[in-house]
Amino acid sequence: MTSTIQDDPVLVTNASQLERLTDRLLDESIVAVDTESNSLFAYQEQVCLIQFSASGKDFLVDPLALDDLSPLAPLFSSSKIEKVFHAAEYDLICMKRDFGFEFDNIFDTMVAARILGRKEVGLGSLIEAEFGVHLEKRYQRANWGQRPLPPHLLSYARLDTHYLIQLRDRLWDELHRKGLWMLGKEDFKRLNEIDGHFSTNGKNGQDRVNPWRIKGVKDLTHQQAAVLYELCRYRDRVAKSLNRPLFKVINNHTLLAIAMQTPGNMRDLSTIPGMSPKQVRRHGRHLLEAVELGLRAEPLYPPRSPRPSDAYLQRVERLRYWRKIAAQEMGVPSDVILPKDIMYLLAAENPANKEELSRAMSSVPWRLERYGDQILEVLSKG
Repeated sequence: MTSTIQDDPVLVTNASQLERLTDRLLDESIVAVDTESNSLFAYQEQVCLIQFSASGKDFLVDPLALDDLSPLAPLFSSSKIEKVFHAAEYDLICMKRDFGFEFDNIFDTMVAARILGRKEVGLGSLIEAEFGVHLEKRYQRANWGQRPLPPHLLSYARLDTHYLIQLRDRLWDELHRKGLWMLGKEDFKRLNEIDGHFSTNGKNGQDRVNPWRIKGVKDLTHQQAAVLYELCRYRDRVAKSLNRPLFKVINNHTLLAIAMQTPGNMRDLSTIPGMSPKQVRRHGRHLLEAVELGLRAEPLYPPRSPRPSDAYLQRVERLRYWRKIAAQEMGVPSDVILPKDIMYLLAAENPANKEELSRAMSSVPWRLERYGDQILEVLSKG
């Protein structure tokens, strides 16, 4: 039966409230969890809200109002308390990065839905399909760093976990009925190992000023690539000083156009698509300086990486084709059959027997047992 929403969520903004919440959650056997971050509104995104639901009650923890979230660490690392997420990867990366949490005993409703071959695996779609409840998702891209958070955002946030445990129960039952529980358990366990030491938006350290990450850079000359690098450096300095995302200073398409046209004066700069009069006034002089620096610099060549061997690439293609056929037969996405990282590892190591294959697939024992012989056969065809 679907739980109804009666009480307001409990907002946790101080240490004593957090201590009481932690004590309560540590007595639970299952807890739903979600997070909200401000990636669209800050230079370096951060977790701005953590939502919990347990025993029909909803809680909202405000990390921006709390100096220390370490009391929650035992909850997340507990092997006895199941933590239910939807699309856990992003949440886990953010919480590992911001708070150093470690995780154990996770159930991911999106992962479960994909294993079960569901066509619509978004949280809103699943909740509506299972319970007939429509979740409003228009605030997904809201500024969660604003304070105070308005009531409509608090109401929105609590819904992301309110139905999660009930959804988990239905998916858990279906996984067991279809004999897929061990596959689900395998993928839930792999989530614990996600690396939190990088930014989820790929803009970390040197990546923020790396021109080779910008789509279309290969159309530039090597000298224009040097100009683009200087433009990226300028944009990064401004974004950091204003605490804004890079794209809210100047977007990639505009930077690329400036690097391609290399304007020498304000008039030329103002004709470039994407350069509004306001941007020209605010950034024009500095952008022209960056262009000049790039034109005087040494030409910039793309980083060289060793080309994989033809044999390796052929193994990747054989594995990719095999898993596509197997996925069609099972009615699931291809990475459910064989995750991409395992596929590339197998292509690189090219195991020749079951012992070598067992070592390469030690993190995916269900897949090893189910598909091991087929994988060895695919790899042996080279």
